[in-house]
Amino acid sequence: MIEYWHNPRCSKSRQALALLEERGAPVTVRRYLEDAPSEAELRQARAAMGNPAVVAMMRTGEKMFKELGLTKSDDDEALIAAMAANPILIERTMAISSNKAVIGRPPEQVLTLLDS
Repeated sequence: MIEYWHNPRCSKSRQALALLEERGAPVTVRRYLEDAPSEAELRQARAAMGNPAVVAMMRTGEKMFKELGLTKSDDDEALIAAMAANPILIERTMAISSNKAVIGRPPEQVLTLLDS
């Protein structure tokens, strides 16, 4: 089962979801802007991605990033807390399987979950 953090207003998010559905992947869609992941869930997703820099999971060009006074060099825990409180900051799209997670940039990246 793949948990798919989806923003239906985002064309890349729609494209990546369509790729998974076309291949018959078992997908549970989570509208993460309405059902924000917790700090623990964000940490789990990061671990499943191989522990990249937390800032790599963020939309640093998002207006909210600047409004909150965040910087790319902020402490990981501060950035995780900011994403949990303001899910618009989470890079889209995120797809998570039982043992792996990826950011769907480009959308085809989500297909790597089908190999795991």
